[in-house]
Parts: sequence; C-alpha cells; structure tokens
Amino acid sequence: MQKSRLFSLLTAGVFAAMSLSATAAPKKDFDVCWTIYAGWMPWEYAGTQGIVDKWAKKYGIHIEVTQLNDYVESINQYTAGQFDGCTMTNMDALTIPAAGGVESTALVVSDFSNGNDGIVLKGEGKKVTDLKGMDVNLVELSVSHYLLARALDSVDLTEKDLKVVNTSDADIAAAFNTSEVKAVTTWNPMLSEIKAKPGVTEVFDSSKIPGEIMDMMVVNTQTLKDNPALGKALTGAWFEVVALMNAKSAESKAALEHMAQASGTDLAGFQAQLDTTRLFATPKEALEFATSKQLPMTMRKVADFSFDHGLLGEGAKDASAVGMTFANSVTDGDKANLKLHFDTSYVQMAADGTL
Repeated sequence: MQKSRLFSLLTAGVFAAMSLSATAAPKKDFDVCWTIYAGWMPWEYAGTQGIVDKWAKKYGIHIEVTQLNDYVESINQYTAGQFDGCTMTNMDALTIPAAGGVESTALVVSDFSNGNDGIVLKGEGKKVTDLKGMDVNLVELSVSHYLLARALDSVDLTEKDLKVVNTSDADIAAAFNTSEVKAVTTWNPMLSEIKAKPGVTEVFDSSKIPGEIMDMMVVNTQTLKDNPALGKALTGAWFEVVALMNAKSAESKAALEHMAQASGTDLAGFQAQLDTTRLFATPKEALEFATSKQLPMTMRKVADFSFDHGLLGEGAKDASAVGMTFANSVTDGDKANLKLHFDTSYVQMAADGTL
C-alpha cells in the first residue's frame, strides 16, 4: 500500500500548544516511525535486519524503528512528541509539525517523486488544457492537489477553471471506474492501476516538476541538537541500505525482494515503483540535492500553495509565516519563527566517510 500523503487541516491548530514537546534532553533511547511507501522501505529493512541496531550500538544508543499504518496519524504522533523522528513529505513537514510550532529538521532528503504522481483523463481528453471546466477527483489538500495546481500553472489555468472533488485515496480507483468521473489526480499504486485501463491518457506527472515532491526522515530539532548520535546512526543506517540496494548483487536482490514483500507486492511491482522514485543512491547525490539553490525556491512554491489553501494555520498572515533554513546559511520566511531546517551536516559526514 502506498502512503496516503495527505495534509491535515486541523493539525497545525491542534498542536500549536505542543511546542513544549520540542524541548528534549540527552538520552539513550529513541523511537522513529515510518509508513509503507517504496522510498521508505529501506527503513523497514534497516530496522528488521539489524542495521539500525548496529549503527545505534556504534554510538552507544538504542533506536526503535516503528511502522505505523496511517500516514497522517504518524505525523500527528511525531508532532505530539510520541516519536523522535518520522518519515514525511516536504510539504507535510512544513504544514503539520513546523506550522504547529514543533521545530523539525529534515535529516535525510531521501528521494523525490519522479512519476509516482500523475493526472489522468479518460476519453477525448489528451492534454492539461482539457481539464478546463471539468470535475477533477483527488485527495483535497494533498500532494495530488499540489500537482494539479502546478500542472494548471504550466498552461495558464487556475483552480477556478475547474472543480476539485475531494475523494479518498482508498476510493479513487473505484471512482474512476464510474461513468461520472472523467479526470483524477493520484499516486502509485492507484495511478498505475488507473493508467492501465483502456482509453486513459496521463496528461501530467511529477517528473514534470522534478524535486518538488520530496520524501524525508524528519527529526525533532531539539532532540537532534541534544543527541547528535541519533542523527549519525540514522544517516549511517540509511545509506548502508541504499548502497546495498544499488549493489547489483545477489544480496541486493534479496534485500529488494524482502522490501517488496514487506510492502505488499512482488519484486517487479516494487521495482516499478522505484523506477518512478528518484532515490538518491549515494550520500553525494543526496548532498548535491539538499545543498542546491533550487531547494529553497521549491520550498517557497510549497509555502505559497500551503498559505493559499489555509495550511499554515489561522494566524499565518502570508506565505512567509513559517521560517525555514537551508544549507549555506540560506533562510526563507519569518526569521523569528524558524521551524523547519534542512540540515545537511549529517549527510555531509556520510559523504566524507566520517560517520
């Protein structure tokens, strides 16, 4: 099952009073959570195969790697202080914990969607401009919604030119089977299922906006400051697994088969999802992406969309309400409210071989 990459309208307000959960002290035991998605299956492997344990032991700590079934709930629990880290998209990191007052750090930006998300039409519709005047079914205020907005931007249309119909990820494939639904925006594996139907055209996908829909391991900033061993162990474990996945050996095939089974598919199905996921194969690749000039500009687009759709909280006066920091001392947004950090120091250690 693919992760339901949703936004929570209520979370920011609910957790605004929980910023005290960002205050931590040095400790030895940690717990990070994740949900099933092709790009996050390395965490399952690292957790169950003793790789996280090995790296944690190296730094004298213990890390539990906990799988949760509900993506939004995993972020809510992290925001409430029940976990020290959590897998999430860049947009959800901004609009849930950061907007809710919990200072958070993107420890590893592990991949970006490179075709995992798409817009499809049935019948005569063959291009984005054909969406004008249509109903488009999608998970409202999700990455799908963001993808639609970016597609419309590319042809000088806006959301006012069509009607968004909120449809859950669990129902969207079935909805597309009805005669009433002509257009949907969704992600894999539902996207692959829908695209396989006759008379269907994909008119836009996330490969057209490379690097904008990112997947990350996010940790509590104060916890990381107090316990750098957590960052070192998680980063080391992550890149060990990714290196194994790319080794093209019998061991790497076995690891991929394990991840495929754990995610509920076979090796071919899992590989198909990886093919539309730009998973950074080395610390150097991840570092180049996280230190690029493009990243702050991408997050500005995300912040603009989030503000326009009311996702930065009721008190947000503009898209700069939540401040962000990036590599090379770059900041964006309110410098008095810096709540989301893209810290490349641990990936730099991995790239330098000093972990």
